[in-house]
Amino acid sequence: MAAGPPPPLDPLPLPVFSDEGFGDKFLRKTRENPLVPLGCLCTVGVLTYGLISFKRGNIRRSQLMMRARIVAQGFTFAALLGGMVVTAMKSRK
Repeated sequence: MAAGPPPPLDPLPLPVFSDEGFGDKFLRKTRENPLVPLGCLCTVGVLTYGLISFKRGNIRRSQLMMRARIVAQGFTFAALLGGMVVTAMKSRK
């Protein structure tokens, strides 16, 4: 075993991240994938209208709105997955 100088004990520098608040992060993510917040708003709107219809006793419209809510949720999920795929493709380049 060769006797040499010991390895340096300097710690590795940690990466520096910018201090990004909730509002800044929300705006950045919305700009990156604007379809997800749009889908969320549509889902909440259809759900609210369906619940109002249910409360008023309009069962037929309430059922229609609950089915529309499922479609809106599917759209939101597809937009989320699409955004993830696009982000993954960007990071590969």
